[in-house]
Amino acid sequence: MNNIGTIARGIKTPLIKEGDDLIEIIIDSVLKASKDGNFEIKDNDVLAITESVVSISQGNYVTIDNIKDDIKSKFKTDHIGVLFPMLSRNRFSGILKAIARASKKITIQLSYPFDEVGNGILYIEDLKKLNINPYQDIINELTYQKHFAHFVHPFTKLNMIDYYRNLCEKENVEVEFILSNNPTTILEYTKNIIVSNVHKRNETKKILVNEPHDKVLSLDEIVNDETNKHGFNKTFGLLGSNIATKEKLKLFPSLNDPIVYKIQKKIKEITKKDIHVMIYGDGAFKDPVSGIWELADPLVSPSFTKGLLGSPSEIKLKYLIDNNKNLTNEELKDLIEKEIANKSSHDTDDKKLGTTPRMYVDLLGSLSDLISGSGEKGTPIVYIENYFSSYSD
Repeated sequence: MNNIGTIARGIKTPLIKEGDDLIEIIIDSVLKASKDGNFEIKDNDVLAITESVVSISQGNYVTIDNIKDDIKSKFKTDHIGVLFPMLSRNRFSGILKAIARASKKITIQLSYPFDEVGNGILYIEDLKKLNINPYQDIINELTYQKHFAHFVHPFTKLNMIDYYRNLCEKENVEVEFILSNNPTTILEYTKNIIVSNVHKRNETKKILVNEPHDKVLSLDEIVNDETNKHGFNKTFGLLGSNIATKEKLKLFPSLNDPIVYKIQKKIKEITKKDIHVMIYGDGAFKDPVSGIWELADPLVSPSFTKGLLGSPSEIKLKYLIDNNKNLTNEELKDLIEKEIANKSSHDTDDKKLGTTPRMYVDLLGSLSDLISGSGEKGTPIVYIENYFSSYSD
C-alpha cells in the first residue's frame, strides 16, 4: 500500500505579463518544479491555474470609461439604480465609478445586515434594539446615519456606505442609499436598474422584470459584447472582475477557454501522461470567524478539461470501521472494494456512500485557492497528485 495520499504543490512561475506565452510558461514551470521537488508527472494528476494570470496574459481588461460608455449605450437615463452590490473595494468600487460617470444620480440599494457573501453593513445588536425586521423593514439613509453609521468592517475598518458615497461624490454624481432585502423597493426610486449581486442575480432580475420597469440589466450584461474594441466577457461581463489600476479592471476568464486542452495536449506530448487541467478563481469556502464567504466570482472554475466533470461518491471509512470492528488493513481494503462495486445499486444510505456532493472543480479550486494564497507566494499554478486515489490503491 502506498502511504502517501493527496499532495498539492504551489508552483512558482516567472512574472506573467500581457502578451506572454502562458502555455509555455506553465509547462516549463511545472517540469522544472518536478525536478526541483523530485516528483513525477502521473496520469490523473491535476494542474490548476489561477484565473488572474490567464486574463493578464490575454490582456482581457476594460477601462472605467469603457464600462461607462457601455452603460450609457444601454441605459437612456440620468438616474440608475444599483441593486445589491457587493461591499468590496476590489470587486465593486471600479464598477460603481463607471456607473457614476454614466449618470447624474444613483440610488444604491443594499441588502442588510450583510451583502451576499457575508460582509456586514451594520451591527445586528442595533437592529434588535430598534426592533427592526430585515425581512420586511426598509432603512432609509437618515435612519442609517442616526442609528447605524458607526459600523466598520472588522477587517478593512471601513464603513462601505461612506466609502461608496465618497467615491460617487468625487465623480460629481448625486447618490442616495436605502437598505432593503426586497428587490422591488428600488423601483420606487428609479425604473432603470443594474442588478449587481452575483449568485442570485437571475432570481433577482426575474422578480424585477415582472414589475413595471424601463430597463433591468445584470452585471453579466455589461461589457459582454465581442464586437467592442476593448476587453469583454461574453458569458460573465463584469462578474468576477477585479481592479487592476485606478482606471482599469481585469475581467474574469471566458467560459470553456480552450487553453486547458492545449496545456493538457502539450503535457501529453512531452510526458506521455494524461493529466487534468483547470482554471480556478475564488475557492468556495466560508470563513468561520467573520462568516464571510470567499466566492465573489460567479463560479469557482470557468474552464476545465472534461475529466473533471462530476462529483465524488466517496465512502466514509469511519462508518465502515465503526460498523466492522477488529478489521485488518487488508480486510478494510476488501470491504472498500465491495462498497465501490455496490455503488451502482439502489442503496442511498449517505453514511455508507459518502460525503456532501460537491463538484470536483469546486473542491479542487478551493484547495488550489488555499495553496496559492493572494499572490504573495508567487505560485499561480497548483499541481495536485493522488487526488483520485483511494485507501485501497
